[in-house]
Amino acid sequence: MARASQHGLCVSKPWGDSSAYDFIIEHKGKLLRVQVKSTTHARYHSYVCCFHGHKNRRYTAEEIDFVAAYIIPKDIWFIFPIAVILKVHSSVILSPHMKVSKYGQYQEAWHLLRGEGDSTLGRKIPG
Repeated sequence: MARASQHGLCVSKPWGDSSAYDFIIEHKGKLLRVQVKSTTHARYHSYVCCFHGHKNRRYTAEEIDFVAAYIIPKDIWFIFPIAVILKVHSSVILSPHMKVSKYGQYQEAWHLLRGEGDSTLGRKIPG
């Protein structure tokens, strides 16, 4: 939440643990539900990050809009639209040390949460 705020995003946290998302981003009248995942699980120079919820249940587009995956030892974030997460099984291999990698375009992709780029998901604030 702090890193999102540093990138000029307005952050709100839901009350309690009853939601599939960890926080909401509001930017220019759009609300985006973000689930946070983190990893320290290194495999060679890459990291394994699991994308499943409670009781190994997969997230859906009706529950969240983005996953923010944090590699703790490297202090690096990957911002994934839910459409990408729905295409993977339960985990991905993140390789921030490589110049070109399968998920490299999502590394520090905070612009996606501002609606810039190819991801324009979000709920319009009524009124």
